[in-house]
Amino acid sequence: MIDDNEKEIEAMQLFREGKSTLAQQKQSEFLEDVKKSGIDHCSCPAPCRYHGKCIECVIIHRGHSDHLPHCFQPMVNRRIKLLSALTEHTMQNKDGQ
Repeated sequence: MIDDNEKEIEAMQLFREGKSTLAQQKQSEFLEDVKKSGIDHCSCPAPCRYHGKCIECVIIHRGHSDHLPHCFQPMVNRRIKLLSALTEHTMQNKDGQ
């Protein structure tokens, strides 16, 4: 419901087109849909007291700068894979590391 959400994708396109009022409306609809769903959207497998508390979680991860929150990793990995393809994935050495 959150990742690659059609409403949010449309909102970002509207922002790029300079239609910020309509974009903000779409974005608000997206956020309202997420809130109304009542679903636990936190994808982190760690038993953490910040589970589902996105703002606090992101602040903590930014604070220690050690790794990304679990929910950001698939998005970043997709982008890295696309970039890595530009050099035929040669970021790995001969041993596959």
